[in-house]
Amino acid sequence: MIIITESTATEEQIAQIVAQVREFGLEAQVSREGARVIVGVVGPEPMIREKPLAAMPGVEAIVPAAKPYKLAARDTRRAASTVEICGLSIGGNSAVALICGPCSVEGREQMLNIARMLKESGASMLRGGAFKPRTSPYSFQGLREEGLRFLAEARNETGLPVITEVMDARDLPVVERYADCLQIGARNMQNFSLLREVGRSHLPVLLKRGFGATVNELILSAEYILNEGNTNLLLCERGIRTFEAGTRYTLDLSAVPILKAKTHLPVVVDPTHAVGLREFIPQMALASIAAGADAIMLEVHDSPEHAKSDGEQALLPETLAKLVPRMRAVANAIGRDL
Repeated sequence: MIIITESTATEEQIAQIVAQVREFGLEAQVSREGARVIVGVVGPEPMIREKPLAAMPGVEAIVPAAKPYKLAARDTRRAASTVEICGLSIGGNSAVALICGPCSVEGREQMLNIARMLKESGASMLRGGAFKPRTSPYSFQGLREEGLRFLAEARNETGLPVITEVMDARDLPVVERYADCLQIGARNMQNFSLLREVGRSHLPVLLKRGFGATVNELILSAEYILNEGNTNLLLCERGIRTFEAGTRYTLDLSAVPILKAKTHLPVVVDPTHAVGLREFIPQMALASIAAGADAIMLEVHDSPEHAKSDGEQALLPETLAKLVPRMRAVANAIGRDL
Protein backbone atom coordinates (compact mmCIF):
# COMPACT_ATOMS: atom_id res chain seq x y z
CA MET A 1 0.00 0.00 0.00
CA ILE A 2 1.12 3.56 -0.74
CA ILE A 3 0.01 6.54 1.34
CA ILE A 4 0.11 9.90 -0.45
CA THR A 5 -0.07 12.92 1.82
CA GLU A 6 -1.80 16.22 1.05
CA SER A 7 0.48 18.98 -0.18
CA THR A 8 -0.53 20.98 2.89
CA ALA A 9 0.23 18.18 5.37
CA THR A 10 2.38 19.38 8.25
CA GLU A 11 5.55 17.66 9.41
CA GLU A 12 3.71 16.72 12.60
CA GLN A 13 0.91 15.03 10.62
CA ILE A 14 3.43 13.16 8.48
CA ALA A 15 5.27 11.99 11.59
CA GLN A 16 1.97 10.80 13.09
CA ILE A 17 1.13 8.83 9.93
CA VAL A 18 4.54 7.13 9.97
CA ALA A 19 4.30 6.44 13.70
CA GLN A 20 0.84 4.92 13.30
CA VAL A 21 2.01 2.63 10.50
CA ARG A 22 4.88 1.39 12.64
CA GLU A 23 2.64 1.02 15.68
CA PHE A 24 0.54 -1.40 13.62
CA GLY A 25 3.68 -3.53 13.20
CA LEU A 26 4.17 -2.52 9.55
CA GLU A 27 7.20 -1.00 7.83
CA ALA A 28 7.09 2.59 6.56
CA GLN A 29 9.38 3.81 3.76
CA VAL A 30 9.23 7.60 3.36
CA SER A 31 10.17 9.60 0.26
CA ARG A 32 9.29 13.10 -0.93
CA GLU A 33 7.87 14.26 -4.23
CA GLY A 34 7.63 18.02 -4.29
CA ALA A 35 5.29 19.19 -1.53
CA ARG A 36 3.89 15.71 -1.00
CA VAL A 37 5.28 12.81 0.97
CA ILE A 38 4.95 9.21 -0.21
CA VAL A 39 4.82 6.55 2.50
CA GLY A 40 5.28 3.00 1.28
CA VAL A 41 3.64 0.58 3.70
CA VAL A 42 5.21 -2.87 3.71
CA GLY A 43 3.67 -5.90 5.38
CA PRO A 44 0.98 -8.58 4.95
CA GLU A 45 -1.71 -7.22 2.60
CA PRO A 46 -4.73 -8.31 4.72
CA MET A 47 -3.25 -6.57 7.77
CA ILE A 48 -2.59 -3.39 5.79
CA ARG A 49 -6.08 -3.25 4.31
CA GLU A 50 -7.87 -3.44 7.65
CA LYS A 51 -5.98 -0.51 9.21
CA PRO A 52 -7.85 2.86 9.28
CA LEU A 53 -5.05 4.90 7.75
CA ALA A 54 -7.14 6.77 5.14
CA ALA A 55 -8.95 8.74 7.85
CA MET A 56 -5.79 10.19 9.37
CA PRO A 57 -5.21 13.95 9.05
CA GLY A 58 -2.89 14.81 6.18
CA VAL A 59 -3.69 11.73 4.07
CA GLU A 60 -4.80 12.54 0.52
CA ALA A 61 -5.01 9.06 -0.96
CA ILE A 62 -4.32 5.40 -0.34
CA VAL A 63 -3.07 3.46 -3.36
CA PRO A 64 -3.36 -0.32 -3.02
CA ALA A 65 -0.37 -2.34 -4.22
CA ALA A 66 -1.66 -4.43 -7.10
CA LYS A 67 1.83 -5.48 -8.15
CA PRO A 68 4.38 -7.73 -6.41
CA TYR A 69 6.70 -4.70 -6.15
CA LYS A 70 5.56 -1.64 -4.22
CA LEU A 71 8.25 0.96 -3.67
CA ALA A 72 9.54 0.92 -7.27
CA ALA A 73 6.06 1.05 -8.83
CA ARG A 74 5.41 3.91 -11.24
CA ASP A 75 1.99 4.67 -9.79
CA THR A 76 3.50 5.64 -6.43
CA ARG A 77 4.89 8.87 -7.91
CA ARG A 78 3.52 11.58 -10.14
CA ALA A 79 6.93 12.14 -11.73
CA ALA A 80 9.96 10.03 -12.56
CA SER A 81 12.71 9.89 -9.95
CA THR A 82 16.07 11.55 -10.39
CA VAL A 83 19.28 10.40 -8.75
CA GLU A 84 21.89 12.98 -7.75
CA ILE A 85 25.55 11.93 -7.81
CA CYS A 86 28.00 14.71 -6.90
CA GLY A 87 25.95 17.32 -8.75
CA LEU A 88 25.11 15.04 -11.70
CA SER A 89 21.37 14.41 -12.15
CA ILE A 90 20.24 11.19 -13.83
CA GLY A 91 16.60 10.55 -14.71
CA GLY A 92 13.48 12.65 -15.12
CA ASN A 93 14.03 15.52 -17.54
CA SER A 94 17.79 15.62 -16.96
CA ALA A 95 20.26 15.35 -19.81
CA VAL A 96 21.29 11.83 -20.81
CA ALA A 97 24.39 11.00 -18.77
CA LEU A 98 27.47 9.35 -20.25
CA ILE A 99 29.25 6.88 -17.93
CA CYS A 100 32.59 5.78 -19.38
CA GLY A 101 35.86 4.13 -18.43
CA PRO A 102 37.85 0.92 -18.68
CA CYS A 103 36.55 -2.48 -17.67
CA SER A 104 39.37 -2.81 -15.13
CA VAL A 105 41.55 -0.31 -13.33
CA GLU A 106 45.01 -1.52 -14.38
CA GLY A 107 47.31 1.21 -13.08
CA ARG A 108 47.58 4.81 -11.95
CA GLU A 109 48.78 6.36 -15.23
CA GLN A 110 46.30 4.32 -17.26
CA MET A 111 43.40 5.55 -15.13
CA LEU A 112 44.50 9.18 -15.13
CA ASN A 113 45.13 9.24 -18.89
CA ILE A 114 41.76 7.71 -19.72
CA ALA A 115 39.92 9.97 -17.27
CA ARG A 116 41.47 13.08 -18.84
CA MET A 117 40.44 11.97 -22.34
CA LEU A 118 36.92 11.12 -21.16
CA LYS A 119 36.52 14.51 -19.54
CA GLU A 120 37.60 16.20 -22.77
CA SER A 121 35.14 14.08 -24.80
CA GLY A 122 32.17 15.06 -22.63
CA ALA A 123 31.71 12.09 -20.30
CA SER A 124 29.72 12.84 -17.14
CA MET A 125 30.89 9.99 -14.92
CA LEU A 126 33.90 7.66 -14.62
CA ARG A 127 33.58 3.90 -14.39
CA GLY A 128 36.26 1.32 -13.63
CA GLY A 129 36.46 -2.07 -11.95
CA ALA A 130 38.68 -2.48 -8.89
CA PHE A 131 37.01 -5.73 -7.76
CA LYS A 132 36.43 -7.91 -10.82
CA PRO A 133 33.90 -10.78 -11.05
CA ARG A 134 35.56 -13.14 -13.53
CA THR A 135 34.26 -16.44 -14.86
CA SER A 136 37.66 -18.06 -14.31
CA PRO A 137 39.45 -17.83 -10.95
CA TYR A 138 42.73 -17.57 -12.92
CA SER A 139 41.72 -14.37 -14.73
CA PHE A 140 42.71 -10.89 -13.54
CA GLN A 141 40.70 -10.19 -10.39
CA GLY A 142 41.35 -6.45 -10.07
CA LEU A 143 43.64 -4.21 -8.02
CA ARG A 144 41.12 -3.96 -5.17
CA GLU A 145 41.80 -1.01 -2.80
CA GLU A 146 44.78 0.18 -4.82
CA GLY A 147 42.48 0.42 -7.84
CA LEU A 148 39.97 2.38 -5.78
CA ARG A 149 42.69 4.86 -4.86
CA PHE A 150 43.54 5.34 -8.55
CA LEU A 151 39.86 5.96 -9.33
CA ALA A 152 39.60 8.51 -6.53
CA GLU A 153 42.71 10.31 -7.78
CA ALA A 154 41.25 10.44 -11.30
CA ARG A 155 38.02 11.88 -9.88
CA ASN A 156 39.89 14.50 -7.89
CA GLU A 157 41.78 15.65 -10.99
CA THR A 158 38.90 15.62 -13.50
CA GLY A 159 35.82 16.20 -11.34
CA LEU A 160 34.11 13.12 -12.80
CA PRO A 161 32.11 11.17 -10.16
CA VAL A 162 33.20 7.54 -9.78
CA ILE A 163 31.09 4.39 -10.06
CA THR A 164 32.59 0.99 -9.31
CA GLU A 165 31.32 -2.49 -8.54
CA VAL A 166 30.99 -3.96 -5.07
CA MET A 167 30.93 -7.77 -5.20
CA ASP A 168 30.83 -8.71 -1.54
CA ALA A 169 29.21 -7.10 1.50
CA ARG A 170 32.53 -7.45 3.31
CA ASP A 171 34.11 -5.07 0.78
CA LEU A 172 31.37 -2.45 1.07
CA PRO A 173 33.05 -0.24 3.72
CA VAL A 174 36.26 0.14 1.70
CA VAL A 175 34.39 0.76 -1.57
CA GLU A 176 32.23 3.40 0.14
CA ARG A 177 35.36 5.29 1.18
CA TYR A 178 36.36 5.92 -2.44
CA ALA A 179 33.28 5.62 -4.68
CA ASP A 180 30.44 8.04 -5.42
CA CYS A 181 28.07 5.35 -6.70
CA LEU A 182 27.95 1.60 -6.10
CA GLN A 183 27.41 -0.89 -8.92
CA ILE A 184 25.78 -4.27 -8.41
CA GLY A 185 26.80 -6.47 -11.33
CA ALA A 186 24.57 -8.82 -13.29
CA ARG A 187 25.86 -11.89 -11.46
CA ASN A 188 24.84 -10.38 -8.12
CA MET A 189 21.40 -9.13 -9.15
CA GLN A 190 19.80 -11.76 -6.90
CA ASN A 191 22.42 -11.73 -4.15
CA PHE A 192 19.78 -10.61 -1.69
CA SER A 193 22.06 -10.20 1.33
CA LEU A 194 24.29 -7.87 -0.72
CA LEU A 195 21.24 -5.97 -1.98
CA ARG A 196 20.11 -5.40 1.60
CA GLU A 197 23.55 -4.11 2.56
CA VAL A 198 23.78 -1.57 -0.27
CA GLY A 199 20.19 -0.63 0.57
CA ARG A 200 21.56 0.68 3.87
CA SER A 201 24.41 2.58 2.19
CA HIS A 202 24.49 6.36 1.92
CA LEU A 203 25.68 6.05 -1.70
CA PRO A 204 23.50 5.76 -4.83
CA VAL A 205 23.31 2.29 -6.39
CA LEU A 206 23.24 1.10 -10.00
CA LEU A 207 21.63 -2.35 -10.26
CA LYS A 208 22.38 -4.37 -13.40
CA ARG A 209 19.90 -6.85 -14.81
CA GLY A 210 21.06 -10.46 -14.71
CA PHE A 211 21.50 -12.06 -18.13
CA GLY A 212 18.83 -14.65 -17.29
CA ALA A 213 16.44 -12.35 -15.43
CA THR A 214 13.05 -11.01 -16.45
CA VAL A 215 12.12 -7.36 -16.10
CA ASN A 216 9.91 -8.16 -13.10
CA GLU A 217 12.76 -10.04 -11.42
CA LEU A 218 14.99 -6.99 -11.87
CA ILE A 219 12.35 -4.76 -10.29
CA LEU A 220 11.88 -7.13 -7.36
CA SER A 221 15.63 -7.09 -6.78
CA ALA A 222 15.44 -3.30 -6.79
CA GLU A 223 12.72 -3.58 -4.17
CA TYR A 224 15.22 -5.16 -1.75
CA ILE A 225 17.38 -2.03 -1.98
CA LEU A 226 14.48 0.40 -1.72
CA ASN A 227 13.01 -1.50 1.21
CA GLU A 228 16.17 -0.82 3.23
CA GLY A 229 15.74 2.92 2.71
CA ASN A 230 18.08 3.71 -0.20
CA THR A 231 15.93 5.47 -2.80
CA ASN A 232 18.87 6.66 -4.95
CA LEU A 233 18.66 3.73 -7.33
CA LEU A 234 19.38 3.27 -11.04
CA LEU A 235 18.30 0.24 -13.08
CA CYS A 236 20.61 -1.00 -15.84
CA GLU A 237 19.84 -3.11 -18.92
CA ARG A 238 23.02 -4.88 -20.10
CA GLY A 239 21.82 -7.71 -22.31
CA ILE A 240 20.13 -11.06 -21.80
CA ARG A 241 21.09 -14.54 -22.93
CA THR A 242 19.14 -15.81 -25.96
CA PHE A 243 19.78 -18.33 -28.74
CA GLU A 244 21.57 -15.65 -30.81
CA ALA A 245 25.32 -16.30 -30.95
CA GLY A 246 26.38 -13.35 -33.12
CA THR A 247 26.87 -11.14 -30.07
CA ARG A 248 27.78 -11.93 -26.48
CA TYR A 249 24.21 -11.25 -25.28
CA THR A 250 21.09 -9.70 -26.80
CA LEU A 251 20.50 -6.08 -25.82
CA ASP A 252 16.85 -5.91 -24.75
CA LEU A 253 15.98 -2.33 -25.63
CA SER A 254 12.29 -3.04 -25.11
CA ALA A 255 13.15 -3.20 -21.41
CA VAL A 256 13.82 0.56 -21.37
CA PRO A 257 10.25 1.79 -22.06
CA ILE A 258 8.83 -1.15 -20.10
CA LEU A 259 10.88 -0.29 -17.00
CA LYS A 260 9.89 3.35 -17.35
CA ALA A 261 6.22 2.38 -17.57
CA LYS A 262 6.41 0.02 -14.60
CA THR A 263 8.74 2.02 -12.31
CA HIS A 264 9.69 5.59 -11.46
CA LEU A 265 13.41 4.72 -11.43
CA PRO A 266 15.99 6.02 -13.94
CA VAL A 267 17.11 3.49 -16.55
CA VAL A 268 20.71 3.08 -17.73
CA VAL A 269 21.76 1.00 -20.75
CA ASP A 270 25.14 -0.73 -21.07
CA PRO A 271 25.50 -1.74 -24.75
CA THR A 272 29.16 -2.68 -24.24
CA HIS A 273 28.54 -5.85 -22.25
CA ALA A 274 25.51 -6.79 -24.33
CA VAL A 275 27.19 -6.63 -27.72
CA GLY A 276 30.75 -7.56 -26.75
CA LEU A 277 32.22 -6.31 -30.06
CA ARG A 278 33.36 -2.70 -30.34
CA GLU A 279 32.36 -2.23 -33.99
CA PHE A 280 28.65 -2.59 -33.15
CA ILE A 281 28.56 -0.67 -29.88
CA PRO A 282 28.12 2.87 -31.31
CA GLN A 283 24.93 1.89 -33.15
CA MET A 284 23.46 0.30 -30.03
CA ALA A 285 24.41 3.32 -27.93
CA LEU A 286 22.46 5.54 -30.33
CA ALA A 287 19.51 3.14 -30.29
CA SER A 288 19.57 3.11 -26.49
CA ILE A 289 19.16 6.87 -26.35
CA ALA A 290 16.32 6.70 -28.88
CA ALA A 291 14.62 4.07 -26.67
CA GLY A 292 14.64 6.50 -23.74
CA ALA A 293 17.71 5.61 -21.68
CA ASP A 294 18.58 8.14 -18.97
CA ALA A 295 22.28 7.23 -19.14
CA ILE A 296 24.62 5.23 -21.36
CA MET A 297 27.47 3.16 -19.92
CA LEU A 298 30.41 2.50 -22.26
CA GLU A 299 33.79 0.87 -21.80
CA VAL A 300 36.66 2.98 -23.13
CA HIS A 301 40.35 2.03 -23.13
CA ASP A 302 43.36 3.85 -24.59
CA SER A 303 45.11 0.58 -25.48
CA PRO A 304 42.43 -2.13 -25.73
CA GLU A 305 44.79 -4.68 -27.30
CA HIS A 306 46.70 -4.67 -24.00
CA ALA A 307 43.67 -4.54 -21.69
CA LYS A 308 43.60 -7.08 -18.87
CA SER A 309 39.89 -7.72 -19.42
CA ASP A 310 37.33 -7.23 -22.20
CA GLY A 311 39.62 -5.33 -24.56
CA GLU A 312 37.64 -6.51 -27.59
CA GLN A 313 34.59 -4.53 -26.49
CA ALA A 314 36.30 -1.31 -25.39
CA LEU A 315 35.97 1.79 -27.55
CA LEU A 316 39.02 3.90 -28.29
CA PRO A 317 38.87 7.44 -26.85
CA GLU A 318 38.90 8.92 -30.36
CA THR A 319 35.90 6.73 -31.29
CA LEU A 320 34.02 8.07 -28.28
CA ALA A 321 34.91 11.65 -29.22
CA LYS A 322 33.32 11.12 -32.66
CA LEU A 323 30.32 9.29 -31.18
CA VAL A 324 29.35 11.95 -28.63
CA PRO A 325 28.00 14.50 -31.19
CA ARG A 326 25.91 11.76 -32.80
CA MET A 327 24.55 10.73 -29.41
CA ARG A 328 23.70 14.35 -28.66
CA ALA A 329 21.86 14.65 -31.98
CA VAL A 330 19.70 11.61 -31.15
CA ALA A 331 19.02 12.96 -27.66
CA ASN A 332 18.02 16.34 -29.12
CA ALA A 333 15.71 14.61 -31.60
CA ILE A 334 13.67 13.15 -28.72
CA GLY A 335 13.66 16.38 -26.73
CA ARG A 336 16.62 15.75 -24.44
CA ASP A 337 20.23 16.82 -24.14
CA LEU A 338 23.45 14.89 -23.54
